[in-house]
Amino acid sequence: MKVVLLQDIKGTGKKGELVSVSDGYARNFLFPRKLAKEANAQAMNELKNAEAAKAHKIEVEKANAKDAAEKLEGKSIKLYAKGGQGGRLFGSVTAKEIAEEIKKVYHIDIDKRKIEIDGDIKAFGTYECQIKLYTGISAKIYAVVSEAE
Repeated sequence: MKVVLLQDIKGTGKKGELVSVSDGYARNFLFPRKLAKEANAQAMNELKNAEAAKAHKIEVEKANAKDAAEKLEGKSIKLYAKGGQGGRLFGSVTAKEIAEEIKKVYHIDIDKRKIEIDGDIKAFGTYECQIKLYTGISAKIYAVVSEAE
């Protein structure tokens, strides 16, 4: 019997998959526990619609990531921090601060975990940051850290 799984089932398949199982397993185990439903025309149509919606969502996310990458590529942002003697900062500049500045200047919301900084920013200067926006889509920006006035 062909069924559409409503949840992940170990040894059988993942949620949303169309699998073939024995009639007894489906009637006595899967259906009573609402783990699967019979693969009739309506269920198959729902499955196709769900897959199409998922594919569309991925396309939209990729397009948004490409737009953001084009806007940010090669740009620089200015950050201000307090420092001591020898150009050393009190503390350091974090990915969170960089993400906030990008949101303020370019109006692009980026998760701080997607910003990669080579080493710690603990001194004044220009630092290269890699922003991973989506799988295979990234942008390189420069963080210019200068002394607060």
